[in-house]
Parts: sequence; structure tokens; C-alpha cells
Amino acid sequence: MRVVVVGAGIAGLTAAWELLRNGGVDVTVLEAERRPGGVIVTEQVGEFIVEGGPDGFLAGEPELPALADEFGIGDHIVSQQARGTALWTGTALEPIEEGRAAALLGIDASSAAVKAGFRSFTHGMGEPVAALAQRLAGTLRVAQGVAGLVRKGPRWHVAITGGSAHDADGVVLALPAYSAGRLLEAVGVAGGRALGEVVYAPSITVSLAYRAEQIGNRVDGAGFVVDPNRLGAQHAAPLHLRACTYASSKFPGRAPDGHVLLRAYLAPVDGDPAQAAHVELARILGIRGEPLWSRVFYWNRGLPRYRARHAEHVAAVRHRLSRLPPLAIAGAGYDGAGVSACLRSGREAAGLMLRRLSAQR
Repeated sequence: MRVVVVGAGIAGLTAAWELLRNGGVDVTVLEAERRPGGVIVTEQVGEFIVEGGPDGFLAGEPELPALADEFGIGDHIVSQQARGTALWTGTALEPIEEGRAAALLGIDASSAAVKAGFRSFTHGMGEPVAALAQRLAGTLRVAQGVAGLVRKGPRWHVAITGGSAHDADGVVLALPAYSAGRLLEAVGVAGGRALGEVVYAPSITVSLAYRAEQIGNRVDGAGFVVDPNRLGAQHAAPLHLRACTYASSKFPGRAPDGHVLLRAYLAPVDGDPAQAAHVELARILGIRGEPLWSRVFYWNRGLPRYRARHAEHVAAVRHRLSRLPPLAIAGAGYDGAGVSACLRSGREAAGLMLRRLSAQR
């Protein structure tokens, strides 16, 4: 039996690994980008560890630690070392309950889960992605986007951009909802187009490095958030900054001694996001001089924002998929935007695929 997994984010990689590990299935993973990982991007800049996407996972979630143990990197998990979040009111940083801070950032988690803190990896969130990709090296095909999906009797024909194709007994679409929706609509799945209407909010993350003596104010805790509704009248011009993580304080090993690494979250901005972030952070944190360097990550479609009755709609689409040859969906667009939620979604899609394929044998 052969399965094609479309998308090499954490959900797709997990689905492919589960299929190989538990089913002995012939798996091919197709990724349109030139690297696996999706929104998980970790870069090394000198002695700094820079995260472009999520920088951690909720400490109470067991999926990533279990996967790390399986791959022999369980001892690479690090816990959050700085706690506490502030709210920028326009004039001061005031302590705020962490659950409320998470809500302002669109993090879908209970206050209790957030209060338990976050965890990450010694070398950043790219570590589990690299471990998965290494074990899938023989099956992973990057820079191969899917142009179309066609049903061929009890199987699927997956067309690749550029002219090649794969035939498969099953397909896992580990894609954003807007991409999966187009493919599902093309094979006649009612509700496929509506699935593609899940809103993915645009955002920009900017990492900036400074010498510690450049920071005039204390950077206590994990960072701060901005509530535009709380800003005073002095902000006639829009404040682009939505939050800032004190990355070098939040997790160990993110910056060399004597340095500070900040990560700013910005709404879409005209001009240079790094300059906009620096100017606004300099005013809030009393920063003197220019950053040593900056790194900008653009997410034109970032975190999904679910509509009302989202879970019901996804369940209805999955019910319709059950009437087709084995076809599953997985990822942040359906089952939760956190890294652990995506891992669970990929694992569940693989389990469904194995059950469907077993029934055909």
C-alpha cells in the first residue's frame, strides 16, 4: 500500500512517521517549499538561536516529549526559565495574568495550561522537525507542490507542479485549510470551499539582538503584550507592535552572555519591519543605539482563526471524506494551532489512514 502525504509541516511529518512506524506503508511526503517544518523555523545566527515561528509548546502537553524520547533527544528539552508577562498601556508596563496575555495573542489554551509554562528544545523548535526529517529522508520530496488531486477508481492520482505525478492508495492532506479546500472541492467534497474560508491572520516576527548595556529598562519576565484598546490618546499614529518576547530570558541558551535577544510580533507594516520594531521597542524598553542585527520573518497567512462551529464543520467534511478512497486532512487549520495539536492531528490522520487501508486488504 502506498500513501502520499502532502505537506511537510509538523502534522505531515508526524503522519508520515506514524505510517512508516506502525504500518510498514510505502510513504512519499511532498512539500512545496524547499525545507520541511512549515511555520517552525529555527536559525542559528552566531551564538544566537532565532525562532521564526513558534518558540515552544505548553509544558503540560506530552506529545513532543514522547516524540523526543523516541528519537533520543528527550534530554534536549528545556523549560521556561523566566515567567510573568506585562501589558504595555502606552505609558508603562503593568503585570498581567498570563492567561489573558495568551488570549490577546490568539493562543487557544486554558489559563491553567498557560500557567504551567512552556518548554522548548536546546537548539530550538527546529530540533524535532530535523529528527523527523532525518528519519523520513528517503521519502521526503521538497520543492514539489501538488497541482491537483484526481480520483482513479479506488485510488488517487496526485499531480505535481511541473508535470510529474504519483498514484496512491491513500492521501493525507497536511496543508493549510485554504490549500486543502481547493483540492477537496476539485474532487467533489461538499464543504471543501467553505473549509478554505478559515482565516489565517497575517503577522510579522522580528528578532533583534543587542548588547545588554544597550537596554535601559529591566527586561523581567518572559515579555509583554499590547492591547490596542488600552492605548492612550497619545498614540494618534498606530502602534504596530503587538507583543515582545524576551527570548534570551525565556529559554536558556538563546543568546551569548552579555547580550539580549528580543522577538517582536508586528501587525503588517509599510516599510522596514525591523526598523519599526526597533523604534517602538526602544521607546518602551529604553534601548540605546541600533541593534547588532535583526531577522524578519513574514507570515502572510499565520495562525488560523476559527469561525463559529468550526469543529462541527470539520467533522462534517471528514464524514464526507469517509465515502471516498482513503483521504485525510491534518494540521492547524482543523484541530488546533499549537505545535502539540498539530502533532496530534497528524498522528490521528495516520491512524485513520491505516484503518482504512487495512479494511481494503
